[in-house]
Amino acid sequence: MDKLHEKTKSSEVILNGRFLKVWRDVVELPDGNTSFREYIKHPGAACVVPVLENGNLILVRQFRYSVKQVFYEFPAGKRDLKESTFETAHRELEEEVGFKATQMEFLTKIHPVIGYSNEEIDLYLATGLKKTQQRLDPGERLEVIEMSPKELKQLIFQGQVSDVKTQIAAFWFFDRTSISR
Repeated sequence: MDKLHEKTKSSEVILNGRFLKVWRDVVELPDGNTSFREYIKHPGAACVVPVLENGNLILVRQFRYSVKQVFYEFPAGKRDLKESTFETAHRELEEEVGFKATQMEFLTKIHPVIGYSNEEIDLYLATGLKKTQQRLDPGERLEVIEMSPKELKQLIFQGQVSDVKTQIAAFWFFDRTSISR
């Protein structure tokens, strides 16, 4: 064992919810001592940067209960069983904002909450958008917003977009398009 890796000695589910499971593991530390690690296993997700023909972006405004706030976000969602994140990206784009993409390009993979979850989110750039029908999940409420890349960049720098997946996806988009501040 190297000086950073920990070895799992035992593992148990301590909370089994409808969506999330919380695990508690006993681990052996590199120095031989033991400790506990609690974490959430996540099925993975996809986040999409939808770019309209006019160059504007599509975002959603959505209330997030855990922090009791409305957030600007790019369309995103949890991966369904046996679904690739590429398929998730296409599905979520249509469900949340009512568009299909003729081109979906992988940007990067992020790990947004490494301190307590194994969640991975694949970020995609969607172009060649064709209008379809929005199909929100039961209980899902959101507002679809069109804004220019410059407006989004301003909102980020003003602290009005704090969702990490949206900030990182925007960073990748801005890098590809050389959007000035």
